[in-house]
Amino acid sequence: MSKTISKTIRETLEEQEKLILSPFAALSSMTKGRQFFEEECPLRPAFQHDRDRIIHSKSFRRLKHKTQVFLIPTGDHYRTRLTHTLEVSQIARTISKALHLNEDLTEAIALGHDLGHTPFGHAGEDILNEIVPGGFNHADQSLRVVDLLERDGKGLNLTVEVRDGILMHTKGKGEILCENTADMASTLEGQVVRVADIIAYINHDIDDAIRGGVISQNDIPGDCLEPLGDTHSKRINTMVNDIIKESLQSDDGRLSITGEVLSAIWNLREFLWDRVYENEAVHADFHKAAKLLRELYQYFLNHPEYFLTLIERESLYDSLERCVCDFLAGMTDRYAFNLYEKLFLPLPWVIL
Repeated sequence: MSKTISKTIRETLEEQEKLILSPFAALSSMTKGRQFFEEECPLRPAFQHDRDRIIHSKSFRRLKHKTQVFLIPTGDHYRTRLTHTLEVSQIARTISKALHLNEDLTEAIALGHDLGHTPFGHAGEDILNEIVPGGFNHADQSLRVVDLLERDGKGLNLTVEVRDGILMHTKGKGEILCENTADMASTLEGQVVRVADIIAYINHDIDDAIRGGVISQNDIPGDCLEPLGDTHSKRINTMVNDIIKESLQSDDGRLSITGEVLSAIWNLREFLWDRVYENEAVHADFHKAAKLLRELYQYFLNHPEYFLTLIERESLYDSLERCVCDFLAGMTDRYAFNLYEKLFLPLPWVIL
């Protein structure tokens, strides 16, 4: 008699994916693999395993003390880079679930997309891009974090699909849905995260800007409020529902959105750049933050031995400039402030 070979839980879950998910979804069993071979987990499909690795990483935990827009806000309800990441994940999963895409892959990309972001928000990214040879981009850095910097240089060894989604999530002022597929993630799940990132930051940055007194509800253009809604939740609901409805009607496996909603999102994003991101009230302290990072960068270049002591290594794993860049990009806002104070500001004398 031949023995019955029992399936692992992972294999059972992979079979369920084939029955449930859209033909356009990325299947865990069909992953293009990892950078380095490893035995598959008997419990978790590949993308779920990646999601778990990201959540347990040090760089993910540090996101809670990194600026989103407002520099080290004192209020309890302002977003941080971590809460932004969680909001992106929630929106992306909602869209993916409705489109019958792979939620594990979507969530892994969403949770990992900003791991390489600097302290002090985009001000930190701008200054590193200016001073580091070869420039700096937070999407490239996020990939560098999961490939190289995590686990003491071993990296997280994530799947190709998750790494691709992390690298291709960024958009800046670029297109929301790119016509050129080369500018988008190779999976629909990765493309969903890109759109969810835009939906999340547009809406929560307006919310935070109103809370901070930078703008008021009355400042938001009427041509944005009318098609999208006059509250935070209504605007998110409109955007998400529009994308789901239009994409389900498409038969070519592409994300889609109506012209009216897309135009309103464009206008709302332009409003944010003009009235919030480039507002001097928001940027007032960013000039100081840029000075802080610039001086820390130069100090470490001038004191490589101290830098090695600080990062607890005997030798560099890359050029000194790139290693210092990695260290600065990985800092939380408060760590950067405390280290600058230690290195550059005089300590008070203690009278005994």
